[in-house]
Amino acid sequence: MATKPRKPMAEEFAYSLRIPKDRIAVLIGTKGEGKRQLESACGTGIDVDSTEGVVTIEGKDALNLYVCREIVLAIGRGFSPELAKLLLKPDYGIEILNVKDFAKTDNDAIRLKGRVIGEDGKSRRTIEELTGIHLSVYGKTVGLIGELEELPVARKAIESLLAGQPHASVYKWLEQRRKELRKKEILGDTWQKNQSR
Repeated sequence: MATKPRKPMAEEFAYSLRIPKDRIAVLIGTKGEGKRQLESACGTGIDVDSTEGVVTIEGKDALNLYVCREIVLAIGRGFSPELAKLLLKPDYGIEILNVKDFAKTDNDAIRLKGRVIGEDGKSRRTIEELTGIHLSVYGKTVGLIGELEELPVARKAIESLLAGQPHASVYKWLEQRRKELRKKEILGDTWQKNQSR
């Protein structure tokens, strides 16, 4: 059932995107509460055509509209509304990788998704712990939400797994990157303290 169309605002921008029908209820939330909270947080209006899976977002502020679109996209790609709302933070972003770009067949795609998830979710948890990002494996995609600084590292790790790299070598690379980042942060803090003296 579609929600009632709103009256358009003056000088309004709009995005339309399609999300899987089984994610519509997650977006809308109980008695429409999830949708209302998102509209309020982003200062936008959201119309949902649940029969087609089309979500139209309208608003006057182009940046808020873009953020709202990214949150809807994240929910559509399997993230919970709570995790998707991390995208309201200015230093957070989302990346979507299509597993089919790495797979030759449908069976291959299923196997590759299994590599990212790992036995009992171990691979996904390890990557999340080593990068600080959140992972969602849904449909034919792997979604990543995290700090903009960490996203390229996490993306490379996932791409390496999808390309067939052994888990151990990917984890080792991530651990090395994390050490480098910590060292950089410590050196940066020391440098800033010296500058402020």
